[in-house]
Formats: sequence, C-alpha cells, structure tokens
Amino acid sequence: MSAEVPVPRQLPRDVPGFVGRAAEIAELGTLLRGDGENLAEPVSVMVIAGTAGVGKTSLAIRLAHQISGQFPDGQLFVNLRGYDTGPPLAPEAVLDQFLRALGVPAPAIPTGLEERAGLYRSLLASKQILVVLDNAATVGQVRPLLPGSAGCVTVVTSRHRLSGLAVRDGARRITLGMLSEQESAELITAATRGYRPSDDAAEIGELTRLCARLPLALRIAAERAATHPLLGLPELASQLRDESTLWNALSSPDQEEADAVRTVFAWSYRNLPPAAARLFRLLGLHPGPDISVQAAAALTGHEVREASGLLDLLAGAHMVEPAGADRYQFHDLLRAYATDQVHQEESVEVQHAAFERMARWYLHAADAACGAVQSLEPSVLPPDQTAPTPRLSFSGQQDALAWYHSERTNLLAIERAVAQAGLDEIAWQLPATLLGIHVITNAYDDWRTMGRIGLEAAQRMDDPHAQALMHNILGIAGKDSRRLGEAAEHHQAALELRSRMGDPAAIAESASGLGLVRLWQHELAASLRCLEQALALYQQHGPQLRVAVTLGNLAYVTVELGDQHRAAHFAHQALKTYRTVRADHSLHIDAMCVLARTARESGHYDEAEEYLAHAMDLLDHTSSPWLTAVVRLEQATQHREQNRHEQAVAAYRVCAALQRSVGNRTGQARSYDGIGQTMRALGRLEEAINFHTIAVRTLREPPQPWELAKALVHLADAHADNDQPEQARQHRTAALALLAPFSDPQATALHQQLQQLTTE
Repeated sequence: MSAEVPVPRQLPRDVPGFVGRAAEIAELGTLLRGDGENLAEPVSVMVIAGTAGVGKTSLAIRLAHQISGQFPDGQLFVNLRGYDTGPPLAPEAVLDQFLRALGVPAPAIPTGLEERAGLYRSLLASKQILVVLDNAATVGQVRPLLPGSAGCVTVVTSRHRLSGLAVRDGARRITLGMLSEQESAELITAATRGYRPSDDAAEIGELTRLCARLPLALRIAAERAATHPLLGLPELASQLRDESTLWNALSSPDQEEADAVRTVFAWSYRNLPPAAARLFRLLGLHPGPDISVQAAAALTGHEVREASGLLDLLAGAHMVEPAGADRYQFHDLLRAYATDQVHQEESVEVQHAAFERMARWYLHAADAACGAVQSLEPSVLPPDQTAPTPRLSFSGQQDALAWYHSERTNLLAIERAVAQAGLDEIAWQLPATLLGIHVITNAYDDWRTMGRIGLEAAQRMDDPHAQALMHNILGIAGKDSRRLGEAAEHHQAALELRSRMGDPAAIAESASGLGLVRLWQHELAASLRCLEQALALYQQHGPQLRVAVTLGNLAYVTVELGDQHRAAHFAHQALKTYRTVRADHSLHIDAMCVLARTARESGHYDEAEEYLAHAMDLLDHTSSPWLTAVVRLEQATQHREQNRHEQAVAAYRVCAALQRSVGNRTGQARSYDGIGQTMRALGRLEEAINFHTIAVRTLREPPQPWELAKALVHLADAHADNDQPEQARQHRTAALALLAPFSDPQATALHQQLQQLTTE
C-alpha cells in the first residue's frame, strides 16, 4: 500500500445541539479503557442497541468524535442500511469501500467475501483505526467487518441485540432507552432558545411526553415550536394529540414509541406547505441512500432553485438531513413514512411517471459523465432522445468522475429499481452507458451486478442487440477482473448473437474482446484467429483507431508465439495507423514495447534500447502507472539479460510498486519473478527462492496457469542450484501439470525441457 494514501477520516460531522447521554458516554468510555468492573481488558467491539429514533447514531457519532484522537490511523464509517426500505448493504460491498479507503487499488480487491475480509484484517493488523458500523440488522452484516487486531475498536448501532457478537466476538452492549424527562426538556429548550419566549416547564414536559422522549421526535417537535413562536406549547400539544388520535386508528396498541414517532411525523408533514409535502412524499420513491438537489428536481419536475429551497425547508423541519453539498438523506423511519405517504396520496400512474422521470435523468446524467470521461465508447442512447431537465454538464474527466463517485450507490439502486418497475429499456441502457466509467474506476462489483440485471432485462425484451451489448459488457468486466472463463463465455455469446444479426462493427468488437481474453488465457491460436477476424472487419468497415489497436494486440499474440518478425510487422503497422489518425501518444507505448521485446529476443540489444528510449519519452505525455509499469518491466528484463544486475533489480522493484498501485497482480508476480531470476544469476539463491515463492503465491489467486507454470519452473531452477533436488522435482511436476493444456511452441518447448529434467 502506498505511503501517499490519505488517512481515512469518514466520520460524519458531530451532531449539533446534542444533549444528555452523559451516563451512556461514560459507560462506553469505561468499556473502551477496560477499567470497569468485570473487565480484564479494553473492549474492542461495542454495540449500541435501542428502538428506532432513540438516538443511537447520534450517540455513536458523538462518542466517535470524542475518542477519534486515540486512533491516529483514521476512522471508517458506514451506514449499513439495515432498516431501509431497500436491501441492506452487503458486507462484500462495505469491504470494497473500506479497502479502497485504505489504499487498495480496485483491481487488487479480491472477489470473495472471505478473501476481502482477510485482506481487510491484514491491513488493519498493525493499525489503530476506529470503525463505526451504523444501522446493522444482523450479526452476519457485521462480523466480516470486524478488525482482527486489538488496536482497533468497532462501534455498532442496531435495533437488535446482536447477541452473537457477544458470544463469539467479545462484544459488550449498552441498550439505549428514551431520554430522561430532564434531558428531553433540555433538548426542547436548547432547540427553541432565541426563537420564542421561555415556555412553562410543565408545558414542555407535556410536549416531551407526547414525543415519547425520543430524540428524533423531539427535534421535529422543537423545530415546529421554534418556527411558530407565537403559538403556545399547549396549542402545539393539542395539535399533536389530535394527530395521535387519527394515527391510532391505524396503529397497534403495543407500539407506543413507534406510534409516538409516527404521530410527530404526521403532525409535521401535515403542516408543510403543499409543494414541500409533495416533494417529501415523492422522495420516498428514491431507492438510494441520499439524493442530490438536481435528482430531486428531476423527480418532482421543479426547477433546481425551487427544489433546493424545498429541501432546505424540509431539512429545517428535520424531515430530511443534509448529507453534503446540495445532498440530503432520510432517517430510515422518515423514509418509510414518506414511502407510505406517496403510496397513499399519489396514484400508481403519478408514482410511475415521477420515478421514470428521475430514472431517465440519472441515465442521461450518466451519459454526460461518460462522454466527459472518455471518447472511445459511443453513447447507446438514441440521438433524437431529449435529455430530461435539469441537464448536467461536466468540465472534464475529474469533474465527471467526482459526480460518479457521489452517485455510485444511487446508480446501482436505480438499476435494481428500474428492473423491478418494468423499465427494461433503462435497465440495459444504464449499465451500457456506464461502461466507460466502470472501465476507468474498476468498480467490478457494481459493474457485474448492473450488467447481469441489464442482461436479464434485455432477455425479457427479446432484444438481441441489447443482449449482445450486455454480454460484451460482462465480458469486459470478467476480463478486467481476471474472471477469464466467465469473460470468454460472455464474449462468445455476444459474438454468436452479433454474427446472426450480421453487424460487422459489432462482430469485430466481440471477436476482439474474445481474442484478448484468449491471449490472457495463453490460448494463442484461438486468440490469433479472433483478432485476425476483428482486424479484417475493422479494415473494411472502420474505424481506423480500432484497426490500430487490433494490430497492437496481434503484435502481442505473435511475439508470444515466438514469431518476432511478424510481431514487429504488426507493431510497425499499428504505429503507422496511430500516426495517421493522430491518436493519443500513450497508445504508441505498447507497440514500442513489443518492438523492444522482438529486438531483444533477436539479440539486437542496441535496437531494443532505442525503442525503449522512445517509449520512455512517450511516458512524459501520460500519467498512466499501467503504461509506465509495462515499459519498466521490459527495461528490467533488458538489463537482466545483459547482466546489468543492479539496474535490473532497481527497475523490477519500481515495476512491482507500480503494478501494486494499480492492483495488477500478474504484473507484480512478473516483477518478483524477474528479481528472483536476477538473484539466481548473482548466486544469491536463498533470495532468489524467496522472490520466486512470492511470485508463485501471487499467481495462485486468481489462478493463472501459464504464468504460474513459468514461475514454478524458475523456482525449481533456483532450488536445483541450491542443492535441493526434491523441491525442484516437486515444482517441475506441478508446472508440467499446468502446461498440459497448452500447445503453442513456447509451451511445447518448456514441456519437453521439464519432462527431460524430471526423468533424469
């Protein structure tokens, strides 16, 4: 992990006007210090349990701010959304967020829950980090997110007792009750101070009783009192009692606290201006955790300025909460109430129209963002389709990516919701639109989930074009996340669909995608066939940029096949075409590296050095660590083969760091393997064995048979030189088994060499 990674500081701002809970904060502090009765050591997992609206989150955030100085390595915070109307946040998704915050590049994040949890615990093992897990519904949501080290502390809030955490994880729980009468009165008084004359203590007490002494209800009631200073508290209490009578007709008698909260909600809601009340209930249709002013405007059909004013009014009434610049969120109880109100007060047709209007706004906003991020992937939206208002525009890539990161969770929620609502066209268009952004951000979980939902929608529509597009998107996601078998299946399915439709450009795209997957699988003959098919179609139908890219990919395949002459021809043709279309300088680098490799493997080291020098010059025009790592790896190999060992090791180490920064485990393994080969050439055999072992371990997850076989061969050679014949034999036998499926010249020669060594 890079030392430049910022320390995570994810706590929300401290709760303004927080009152009371002194005893609970003292008890939590005692648990943290471990100096209480029956405590042998500090507690590392604390659960704050209590009914809805009792102030669990506020207490957790207040405590976290008070003790944050004890955790110099940062604070992680997540709302697990255990009680939202939508699905709770899965631990896999939380671990993805946390690992990114801890500096792990997206491609290096493992795919499985156990693997992610293991990496998370490893990163936190030597750190002091505070983890706040808000609104947990189950133990299963929490357990994978617990650090494994004593230096970290986890604070969990939940409406449930989560007894399993106490049994297995040593958690200690405090159950939060309602505020005391005095604390409730203090909250009302503090919130209304300066807005109205002093109120009678008994009248304040009656208002707190009607609010069941629950902080959420008390804050809403206090805001109502503050904004109506000439209305006496007895009148406010009378209104609240009247609302309670109406609500009780629909409520069960054994939910006193819940009924009190809902009564206050209804009381506040019915006193909103009509436009604000409409916005409030329509917000219940939004499936994500927060909403921007622009999205709210799209939902309601208002101008942005009007929507902003109404959201400010709702925030002032504590019906929504600010969640950042021009963003708002619900308390989960208020979300449920808003959803209930929109279902009661709006027709199904009005609800559907409002939701579709908002969903199309997200779709077109994503299209604008993707257009600002990249120019290679064309828009999938019809050119004559009018974008809904308010229209978004972006100043450049960073602006667009910032929007995407702020809306990422909402976009996934919208994708799920449009599929559920039967808006199948949007359900496939949204993941197709986001492809260019997903490729850059490596948001594999969202990418694959949205792609699968989109594919199902396209299949329901019986639209072969959309189905092929979704298969193509899932193929790219599989390739980039190293799920190569899955990637091949989707690209093959897309190729078959597009071949039946007879679309040359689409056939070329799928053939090219499948060819790249086959190259990564080291199925070179199949890769060559696919890429040659793609090249022929691109040369006939364009675009020329795709011709150049495919020529570059063919150069990689043929150099792997050992055909240096043909590889050099493809690379030169790629460079010529890049110059013709005036492509970005960074696209030239891969071809330069292939030319350097072909020259090196032909023994023309001076020529190889010239190509590398050109590639290094081109790096000045890009900040891509991927491309820098490609050049450095070829440079390191060039140094090693010319016995410039110190320079080789230095270049390999730079390459390993770069590959680690972008999460390219294959590149890391090649770098470690190269250091091992260099150490063996220096006679430093123990060090060689160590580096080869690291390379082998890295290549096992996800399994990469060809690369792993080569690394095992090098490890075996180092053991053999170190007079360890049995270890050498074991590794060569394992490499032979891995090489069995491969039949290209390089694999055949290596197979024959190993067979000879293992039979001697």
